[in-house]
This record gives sequence, structure tokens and C-alpha cells, in this order.
Amino acid sequence: MTDRAKGLMVLTMNTIAFTVCFACWTMNGVLVTYLIDQRIFDWDKAQMGWLIGVPILSGSVLRLPLGVLTDRYGGRMVFTILLLVSAVPMYLMSYASTYQQFIWGSLGFGLAGTAFAVGIAYTSVWFPTERQGTVLGIFGMGNAGAALTSMGAPLMLRVLTNGGTNPDGWRALPKLYAASLVVMAALFFFLTFARKVEHNLEHTLMQRLAPLKSLRVWRFGLYYFVVFGAFVALAQWLIPYYVNVYSMSVATAGMMAAIFSLPSGVIRALGGWMSDRWGGRAVMYWVFGACLLCLLLLCVPRMDIQSPGEGVMADRAGTVTDVSSTEVVVGDRRYLLTGKPRLTPADTREGWLVLPTLASWQEPVVAVGQQVTKRQLLARGVTHIYFQANVFIFTFLVFVVGIAMGIGKAGVYKLIPDYFPREVGVVGGIVGVIGGLGGFFCPIIFGYLLRATGIWTTTWFFLAAATLVCLTWLHLVVQRILRREVPQAMRHIESVAAGRFREEMEATYG
Repeated sequence: MTDRAKGLMVLTMNTIAFTVCFACWTMNGVLVTYLIDQRIFDWDKAQMGWLIGVPILSGSVLRLPLGVLTDRYGGRMVFTILLLVSAVPMYLMSYASTYQQFIWGSLGFGLAGTAFAVGIAYTSVWFPTERQGTVLGIFGMGNAGAALTSMGAPLMLRVLTNGGTNPDGWRALPKLYAASLVVMAALFFFLTFARKVEHNLEHTLMQRLAPLKSLRVWRFGLYYFVVFGAFVALAQWLIPYYVNVYSMSVATAGMMAAIFSLPSGVIRALGGWMSDRWGGRAVMYWVFGACLLCLLLLCVPRMDIQSPGEGVMADRAGTVTDVSSTEVVVGDRRYLLTGKPRLTPADTREGWLVLPTLASWQEPVVAVGQQVTKRQLLARGVTHIYFQANVFIFTFLVFVVGIAMGIGKAGVYKLIPDYFPREVGVVGGIVGVIGGLGGFFCPIIFGYLLRATGIWTTTWFFLAAATLVCLTWLHLVVQRILRREVPQAMRHIESVAAGRFREEMEATYG
């Protein structure tokens, strides 16, 4: 078999194995939501966030050492062992009965999340630099494993629990996931080929870790925190989000969450091609811009608010002689009132409202025969604001965010072999660690923000702020590069802009 054919086989098996690992890595999003929804365990939102985030933590912090091991011993052996070791705590998770046991089990099977660092390093040694963006984008399609869990796990739980009549049947789910890891390990070992990064074999550990001194590595890590860490967090967090905000079942919420996670995984291959075609930095500009716009739109919460409005006051003293829903009469003076609408916006809760709606009316606060003074309140104003946060528009915006994140994940990993061609495993490992830590911290932050405010859309406020930081940093870096590489062009642009500014000022102020 030629090297090209072997490379394609390795890429295929890497992608399939990564898909299985990613599906296992994100299992808690569905399982924990189900256990809470069925009242099998009484955990609050913060505890739920920890359980969703804990496997992401172990799968993140161990990416760097697994990347180093892959560079040293080759991806075939490391990936096979990883699959087998991850299956053990996954199986033991089925016997968990306390919160602490769930925490330890989640930490153990979270090891499956290190598959990304292993697969990136193992895939990159089979293909030339000019094709890295495309092939690593194809490999990254394994992120779609999150969608497989979002869609499949709720249906499996329904079957395993016999429609809820046998709640303890959930314990079979981790066993099935463990079995899939074992089967995948066997297939992977027999269908792949050994190859190591030859020029790294004699490097010491400190030499391997030398790229970590570069600020660029940590900047790439921050980008990945947003496009990958937030993706992993949302792939799981959206399930309880839909359940609580839109009163969906866990199965339906899983299908809706898959609209976010499935295209994001699949589109990553396109993101790799785009990065090869136009460059990772240009792609990241569009990714952060699109994410920021959609996240800001998602920040507006679903609301049903009644607040004080414009009232009616007496312009003279007198005795109230008549009171109705449309007027108040004081002596011979009539005060017209705005009546309450027959149908308030809340009556259309399940409709197709897109924009917030507002209704105002006035309610009398005086009675016939009552003496009133000048400027005394006769009718209080009521303003009712309702925003449906239409689930279909919400899902579309989330879908766009997922697409942008999928392209962005490929964009970041296109930059790594461009700047660190000999340290892809190490640099990819640390970038993956930072991104994975995003997947760990984000659900916890989401949970605490929710508990503190009671508002689910605080999720989008936090992600919008993080995206803005990344976009700003990227822009500043690009400006610095332009000033260094093409200083004359930058001076020309700045002088033209300054000239136009002076002309505008002179035209406005003389």
C-alpha cells in the first residue's frame, strides 16, 4: 500500500475514532439533564454545570502530555491505549449513586477528550504542510460526535428506561458507550499504520515544550477557547437550556441542540479548505465578527414584564361622580382612560412573534363619591412588555454561531502548522488544553451566572464578551503586522483617514 493510501486510511480511522471519543466525552450533557429532569437526583444548576464540565477538564489538561507522547511514540499506539483506558471509568460510571462518584467517573472517562491532540499530531505526519488545513479540517469533523450524543442518547435513554417506567435503566447507557470505545480500539489498531515525527525523536522534554514561551501560542489558545471550548460547552448546555426556557422534553431538546453541534462538526472540513485558500487569519476575522453579531442578538431574554406606565392625575379638586374602564368623572370634568386590550401579548405566547410587543392601559384607583385633590392620581398606568424569543429564530442564530465556530476551529489549527511545523503535537496540545478548559469553565460559569441572576441569556452575554476580546486582539495583531511589513501603505492609509477627518471637522465647525 502506498503512503498516500495509508495516509487516507489513517485520516479516515482518526476521524471515526475521534467521533466516537467526542460522543463519549459529551455524554454528561444528556445524562445529567435526564437524571435531573426525571428527579432521580436533586442537583442544582451549579452542580449540573460542574458535572457537565468535569470530563471536559480531564480531557483538556491531559491533551498536552498526550500530544507529547504522540510525537514520541506515534499515534497508532497512543490512540489505541487511550480508547481502552477511557472505556474503564466509562463502564464504572454505570454504578455511580452519589454526586462524588459521578464526579470521579466523569474525570476518568473525560480522558476521551484528549483524542483530539493525539489525532491532530498523528494525522499531520501523513500530509504535507500545504494540505494541513484541509486534512485537519476533515479530522475535526469528529466534533459531530457531540451531535450524535445529543440526538441518540435521549432516544437510547427512552428505550433503556422503557419510556421512564424503569428509571434505573439509565445505567446501561455508560456501558454501551464503554463498549463502543473498546470496539473502536480494536478496529483502530488493526486498520492503521505506525509513523512518528522522526525529527523530534531526540528532543528533550524542555526542547519539546520550548514553543510554549511564545505569546502567539497562548493567543491561538484564547481563540480556541471561544471557537472550541464554547462549542463543547454549548453542545451540552443547550439541552437544559431548551428544556427550561422552551419547556421541551429532553429528547426534543437533544434534537434541537444537534442543529447547533452537527453542522458545526461537518463544516469544519470546509473551514480547513477556506483556511488553505484565504489564510487562517482572514477566516478568523469573519468567524469572530459573525459570532459577535449573533451572540449580541441572543442576549435579549425571553420576557413577560408588567411595569408602571403613564397615569392620569386630576387637574382640579372635586368629587368623583363616575368611574368606568374608559373614563373617570370628577365633578363636571371627564378624564378619558386607555382601556386594557382584549388580547394582551401574553395571549400569543406560542405564536410567531419576532419583535418585542408593548401594550399600555390605565386602571382607575378612585371610587365614586371620593374626594380628590389637585394632582391626585385617578388612574394608574400599566405597561406590558412581552418578548417571545421565538424558538425558531433562536435556533437559527445558534445554528449560525455553530457554523462560525466550526469554521473557526479549522482556522486556528491551520495557523499552528504554519508557525510551528515541527511542534504540531506540543502546540496543538497546549492550544487544545486552553480550548478544552473553555469547555470545562464555561458550563460552570453559565451555571453560576444563572443561579445569581435567574436569567438564562447570561450565557450569551459572557460569550459575547469573550468573542469581543478575541476580535480586538486579532485586529491589533493585524495592525501591528501591517505597520511592520508594509509601513508605507499603513502611513498612507492613516494620512488619508486623518485628512478626511480634518476636512469633515472643518466643514462642520468651520
